[in-house]
Amino acid sequence: MFLTQTVPRQREIIEVVLRNGWDYMRRLLTGGKADQPQLPTPAVLKNILVDLGPVYVKLGQLLSTRPDLLSAGYIEELSTLQDEVPPVPWAEVEVVIRKQLKRPLEETFNTINHVPVAAGSIAQTHRATLADGREVALKVQRPGIDATIAQDIALIQGIADLVARTDFGQNYDIKSTAEEFTKALEAELDFTREAGFTDQLRRNLSQSRWYDPTQIVVAEINWDLTTEKLLVMEWLDGVPLLSADLSNENPQDAVAKRTAITTLLFRVFFQQLYIDGFFHADPHPGNLFYLTSGRVALLDCGMVGRLDPRTQQILTEMLLAIVDLDAQRCAQLTLQLSDSAQPVILSRLENDYDRMLRKYYNASLTDINFSQIIYEILQIARNNKIRLPSNMGLYAKTLANLEGVARTFNPEVNLFDEIKPLITDLFRQQLLGDNPVRSLLRTALDIKSLSLQSPRQIELFLDRVTSETFQWNLSLQGLDGMRRTMDDVANRLSFSILVGSLIMGAAIISSQAQTSQLSFVSNVLFAAASLLGLWLIISILRSGRLR
Repeated sequence: MFLTQTVPRQREIIEVVLRNGWDYMRRLLTGGKADQPQLPTPAVLKNILVDLGPVYVKLGQLLSTRPDLLSAGYIEELSTLQDEVPPVPWAEVEVVIRKQLKRPLEETFNTINHVPVAAGSIAQTHRATLADGREVALKVQRPGIDATIAQDIALIQGIADLVARTDFGQNYDIKSTAEEFTKALEAELDFTREAGFTDQLRRNLSQSRWYDPTQIVVAEINWDLTTEKLLVMEWLDGVPLLSADLSNENPQDAVAKRTAITTLLFRVFFQQLYIDGFFHADPHPGNLFYLTSGRVALLDCGMVGRLDPRTQQILTEMLLAIVDLDAQRCAQLTLQLSDSAQPVILSRLENDYDRMLRKYYNASLTDINFSQIIYEILQIARNNKIRLPSNMGLYAKTLANLEGVARTFNPEVNLFDEIKPLITDLFRQQLLGDNPVRSLLRTALDIKSLSLQSPRQIELFLDRVTSETFQWNLSLQGLDGMRRTMDDVANRLSFSILVGSLIMGAAIISSQAQTSQLSFVSNVLFAAASLLGLWLIISILRSGRLR
């Protein structure tokens, strides 16, 4: 159905692909032979996605979070995709705003800047002042974007259905990836979801034992005015973090300020990742602001990730394994993360990790790029056909963006010194919990219970061992074959003894036979012994185990 409904769009896609010089596609369409399906080069793929429009730019941004699907070159190129597009004229934006407001526009706002401060593929943002004098940011959905997205989603799902029939599509679960993308794109059309994410993030970061919560800011949502197509939130006055000018302070104060901000960012995101399990998944330079008040703000909570407690614990141990350059432990933890039932050759996986980590053996911990190692770990998993949860891509991308911003903003940052106390505290919390006294008391009670029950359990065990009611239930692999072999050996030995006894009995009777009856018995015994012996020899020869 989608093929007939989106024919013009299909023709446009083919023209864009050919215009960007994808040689494989050109050979395929002209009847040439292609060895195996291949992606265009990273730069060409990026150009294709940009030319295809906003939806495909979003697709590229999603793929940049999937190092389990694409190699490092594609991840790096697609990570640079920005959905900056020409703004929609104010007259069209005003129509959308008026439809979303319960009251007239003039009664709701004192002023609205008709020139947007930012324009993206889904929405654009304007600065405004409410009737009560508060400054706010208006994120307005682009007119007609929902219809465009619906058409492109139908086309992407149709293509995914076709690709899913190939080995490539099955190995990389292309259909699930397409469904994930379409759901994420549809969710972006509902600004109330982003508003909810923003509120949750602000609540989570409002308290911490790692940093001063007053130094991190997340915009407050105006729920009275926010709808599916209009997001109204607190205006935050500042500049992108990497554009922050600290030159008005003396050099020592500027260095101290940069160090403090870097430490704050690491601690804020480590809390999100390893404690809260809910994290801002797009901390690129444009979403990290340095406010005029000297604080740091997180903007745009449209892309978030979630980690369950088990995954958090595994990833914490993975960080420690990376620090220790422990290839075997990395392999074990990767398998624990895997949601694939396909068999894996563990020795091969360990060897791949060992080769990857070996280049870091003589490197200083301060020079190790942790996010790069995590990307390489995910790619090794992909090469070994280990399917990892999709949130691992968001996790890796978040760490990569955070590390990149930190190193650019503060080149003197010592990454190991920043994360070492956090990892130590994480392990302490996993061992003792949030309330160490309660955890210790619970452990003491468990030990007490074990100490009281152990003597009685040992007594019961000894009673059962010395009684006839004790049974061992063992399940050993290959034991059935061994048992059958032992049975065969025992049977043949029994027959051999029986044959020998018959021959000896017949010989004794024959030597002392005085009557014809005894001679008959002797002959019968000899005949029976001969038949049994012949059967035993034949069975041994047929088993092939004569030697």
